[in-house]
Amino acid sequence: MQVFEGRVCPPPDGYIVVAVARFNKTITQRLLDGALAKLRQHRVHDNDIRVVWVPGAYELPFAATHFARDEDCLAVICLGAVIKGDTSHDEHINRSISTAFGEIASRYSTPVIFGVLTCNTLEQADARSGIIESAKDKALNPAPGNKGAEAAEAALEMIDLMTELPAPKNEIPDMISRIIQLGKNVSSNDDDYEDEDDSASDTDVVEKFFLPKQKRQKKTAKKIKKK
Repeated sequence: MQVFEGRVCPPPDGYIVVAVARFNKTITQRLLDGALAKLRQHRVHDNDIRVVWVPGAYELPFAATHFARDEDCLAVICLGAVIKGDTSHDEHINRSISTAFGEIASRYSTPVIFGVLTCNTLEQADARSGIIESAKDKALNPAPGNKGAEAAEAALEMIDLMTELPAPKNEIPDMISRIIQLGKNVSSNDDDYEDEDDSASDTDVVEKFFLPKQKRQKKTAKKIKKK
């Protein structure tokens, strides 16, 4: 039996995105502070963190999609606060973004972390976005109830897990096979075209485009573990 489990540890080369909703900024700013504190605690340099502000929680999937498709993006942490009002507006937003996060993560093989508070009251949101200040160095440290810190921790664990998982043995879909073959037919009729690697198989071509992120992360993670 094989067991795969990620660790909360410094990530390999790449960057982590923290997408934050500006709506209910009093709450989301504290979630962001908690997430950044957790990342820095695990030696993620500020140069490897990209913070993106969007108007509200509904816009978070757009930011997640934009970065998740970049092979250098290790994970996207989505932070927001949707508080129930007099209508069912919150239910539609929560359902929409939760579904979108899962689809984006699956499509691009990039962890997309759900760090959006879905609360009935402002008091519940306050309790889940707490920040305490260290009297020693005045640095912000996440309180036990800070969901931003928890989301960052989950992102680090998922990033490490991806370096441990075996690469899937992808079957080449018929459509991709036809596209590859079409490209070969076109290139064979183009006197100005020079194929860099005629020996590459269709599988090699597909893996080059579909599996680069996981392979790169594994290679970098091995170097980090050796240190």
